[in-house]
Amino acid sequence: MSTTHTVIDSPLGELTAVAVDGALTGLYFEGHLRMPAVSAFGERTDAGFEEVRAQLAEYFAGGRTRFDLSLAPQGNAFQQRVWRLLVDIPFGETRTYGALAGELGDPGLAQAVGAANGRNPVSIVVPCHRVVGAGGALTGYAGGLERKRFLLDLEEPARVREERLF
Repeated sequence: MSTTHTVIDSPLGELTAVAVDGALTGLYFEGHLRMPAVSAFGERTDAGFEEVRAQLAEYFAGGRTRFDLSLAPQGNAFQQRVWRLLVDIPFGETRTYGALAGELGDPGLAQAVGAANGRNPVSIVVPCHRVVGAGGALTGYAGGLERKRFLLDLEEPARVREERLF
């Protein structure tokens, strides 16, 4: 098992991408909450991260709405179920923790969904920023609420942005 990492510049600061045998296992912001120890990231290299770098650049430029990368985030079975739901939230849309809990079959799981969301190791690519509190309130984000707002604004459909202006 070969673990490597690279650092990618972004409009949100440096992102650390971590891969195991070529599959992305982590994408972390500077100051990311619950980030593993840097010693677990393996050797630093740019090799093997070309597609991650290219797709992130396309996303930040507004040209990519869904990522197509090999992913292998590490988590328990419940976390994996939640993270799969996150990938299915369309670009420019949000879901509440309660709505995701309902999709899992138990609206009472909203807090557990929030905990799993907060432990998503592949920020942006697995779009945990698209999950909001009841009524659309911005709630916790491992990269900080300012970054969450940036990502939601980046994804906001033009028609919605225009409606807000008038």
